[in-house]
Amino acid sequence: MEVQKENRNIHDNQRRQLAAKFELKRKLFKAFMRDPDLPVEVREHQQYKLAKLPRNSSFTRLRNRCIFTGRSRGVYQFFRMSRIVFRELASKGALTGIKKASW
Repeated sequence: MEVQKENRNIHDNQRRQLAAKFELKRKLFKAFMRDPDLPVEVREHQQYKLAKLPRNSSFTRLRNRCIFTGRSRGVYQFFRMSRIVFRELASKGALTGIKKASW
């Protein structure tokens, strides 16, 4: 695997770890912000705290990537590989239980 593709997977993994680490805090701050019974100052303070969290800790910045090539598009989530690698491995018979359809 090329260094650049490996780096993409490493960065994606780091983002996933950050997102898992700050998930509870992020949900807590958002719940406080959405509560209409709280004073405006408290809600704004929670919004400020949420903004101070690392950007990469947000789940929206995660991207499903192929574990073999680092490709971000056309990735089957169940297999965590791109459609191109999937087709290659399936035609070689390397994936158990997968065979080419014929009718």
